[in-house]
Amino acid sequence: MSNIAQKVVLITGASSGIGEATARLLAAKGARVVLGARRTDRLEKLAAELRAAGGTVEYRTLDVTSLEDTQTFADFALKTFGRIDVMINNAGVMPLSPLAELKVAEWNQMIDVNIRGVLHGIAAVLPHFKERKAGHVINVSSIGGFQVWPTCAVYCGTKFAVRAISEGLRLETKEIRVTIVSPGVVESELAHTISDPATRDMIEDFRKVALTPDAIARGVAYAIEQPADVDVNELVIRPTAGGQ
Repeated sequence: MSNIAQKVVLITGASSGIGEATARLLAAKGARVVLGARRTDRLEKLAAELRAAGGTVEYRTLDVTSLEDTQTFADFALKTFGRIDVMINNAGVMPLSPLAELKVAEWNQMIDVNIRGVLHGIAAVLPHFKERKAGHVINVSSIGGFQVWPTCAVYCGTKFAVRAISEGLRLETKEIRVTIVSPGVVESELAHTISDPATRDMIEDFRKVALTPDAIARGVAYAIEQPADVDVNELVIRPTAGGQ
């Protein structure tokens, strides 16, 4: 039996892309999955599909920029299943643009979702994990957490921050497993948030060698299914073609 079976796994940003693919894979492996995202209609459809396939799935509308909303999400999972085993902080946005465009509202959105959203996810489950002396936080970062490209300054800054926060959490909590998953280019809706036309065209060309989201889901599953004394700290997953 898979070490994933019966684990209670929370996934933010679960309505599409990596979050959706991860939900599908983990539910198929027997996890009890709790889905969170702003687009409840998509969550409802996904939950229905996974239940029809025999999965155990619940969902709630979730805005990770709200600490109260994120805590309510975690409390719902705890009330429903009695415990939480894994928190996957996957929600993210990527409205890239040159700094000179001064898209300050988009900068703030990236900070709110990509950094504060991760911190809110950690805050919502950390007391429970520390009380149980067990738990697993998985934060989805990016290769943008290792390298900066033009138009990516703020986005990469948020992903550098996710890696720093994750490493700090790992060092501070000896009983809790912490994994950073850093995908390269992946098929997703992230590029849909780019409002700068030149940047959008550049990213579309960049994505010609993109991985499908299930490649990242398999990496997440690998980290979860390790024995309790094995902590997979970091996974960098890139497409072979292109190296991005």
